[in-house]
Amino acid sequence: MNIGFLASFITFSLLVYYNIRKQKRRGRRQEEEFWARESAANSVRRKPLDGLPYIKIPLESFPTHLQNDNTEVLECIDIMESLSDQKIVNLTGWTNTDLKLEYGTANITVLSEYDQNYTLLVRTLQKWADLLIQAGYQEEAAILMKFAVSTGTDVSRTYDQLGQYWAQKKEWGQIEELLHRAQGLRSANRDAILRHLKGLLP
Repeated sequence: MNIGFLASFITFSLLVYYNIRKQKRRGRRQEEEFWARESAANSVRRKPLDGLPYIKIPLESFPTHLQNDNTEVLECIDIMESLSDQKIVNLTGWTNTDLKLEYGTANITVLSEYDQNYTLLVRTLQKWADLLIQAGYQEEAAILMKFAVSTGTDVSRTYDQLGQYWAQKKEWGQIEELLHRAQGLRSANRDAILRHLKGLLP
């Protein structure tokens, strides 16, 4: 066997072995850190939720007068009216462990409800906006999407549609504002949203 080839093969095998060991050590360390945080989180007592950034729905400023013959639009409006009586908080990017550490284990159920309300809110806003755009009401759809962005939504379509709306109007400053908002997202969608928005700028 060629000595050079044998030496290269041994070196390669050692590197593979070293990297596998390194990955296993890293995995064990991450697992230990996770369970340490989880254990600490489970011992945190209930904390008051008065300071949470609750979201109020400005239903009076929404275009509820449009497309009232469309059953899907009416469904969106009904959901908004129902949510307006609920507590809504954007907890995107927070894990259950994060929430327990910050607010206490006893609050995890109610916090999950607030976050589920938020998810329903931003999805419904985008569905409603899509329906208005299809009917030719881009300006009114923008009202809904602007509100969604103000709450910190990470729905990519909201940024895409609103960014395209501002690009058509050559309102580049508005796209810059969307970029600023998107940079602060705690979401896996953040980088894709930023790339799309940057691609809309001249």
